Amino acid sequence: MTIATRTMRAAMIREHGDSDRLQLEEVPIPSAAPGDLLIRVGAVGLNHLDVFTRQGLEGPGIPPITLPHVSGVDVAGTVAEGPTAGQRVLVNPAIGCGACRQCRRGEISMCPNYTILGEHRWGGLAEYATVPATNAIPLPDHVEFTVAAALPATYTTAWRGMVTVGRVRPGERVLIVGASGGVGCAALQIGVLVGAEVLATASTSAKRQRALELGAVAAFDSRGDWLTEVMDWTAGEGVDLVHDAVGAPTWRRSIQSLAMGWLSAASSFRKSTPCTHSRASPKRRMRSTGASTSARS
Repeated sequence: MTIATRTMRAAMIREHGDSDRLQLEEVPIPSAAPGDLLIRVGAVGLNHLDVFTRQGLEGPGIPPITLPHVSGVDVAGTVAEGPTAGQRVLVNPAIGCGACRQCRRGEISMCPNYTILGEHRWGGLAEYATVPATNAIPLPDHVEFTVAAALPATYTTAWRGMVTVGRVRPGERVLIVGASGGVGCAALQIGVLVGAEVLATASTSAKRQRALELGAVAAFDSRGDWLTEVMDWTAGEGVDLVHDAVGAPTWRRSIQSLAMGWLSAASSFRKSTPCTHSRASPKRRMRSTGASTSARS
């Protein structure tokens, strides 16, 4: 593959703020460092992380974003240079050092040097992007770039929440709170794939119908008393695992929807190893576990 010019168009962030801070500019094509690949972007997804990056969120544990910056977390495209030029790839945005204990265990998001493509390094809202070669996953010819670019951040996060730490099993009851969002929709599909009995919440009839089409056995109005409906549907038993993609507004009800016993949570909650979490529900013991963008699953 030959690159006719060494410049590219990119959506640049030179100062944080609203969407009007994005500027389409002509900038030099980045050079691939040793161990990296230069990717010609075929498609890039947009998600909340791109919005947060543009806004410049700050807080404990949030590293500052160096400006100017190019976001774009979810990338699919073609290797532009080198021995594998022409190879179609999907990029895993979770980047670790590859050498520490956590990386060797496959826990990339726990690496001390963990970074995310499009947040901590330039991403795919440009014609080209550089990525670690180890993060480039060969993409079959029949998978369109636009389909592939919808996968990385949402499905790896959902897989980690449902499978890696949620440990969902066939036949278990799973509640997906916020099933119409990217991560929630992915979690729903993963639960169905595993063979779980999946319940869902969503805010409109169209979204609830879509959840049913994707395999949910029941869907409840997220604006109504879905906790009571879930408990009625399960004959008062509750569910084995909750994947809550909403957060603070639903957290308490998510905990209350769980079946009694040993529980754990992962942006999800499930029966598991005990740990006291008494404020939300005194009779329940649970272990809370977060789920972030994951390594290759």
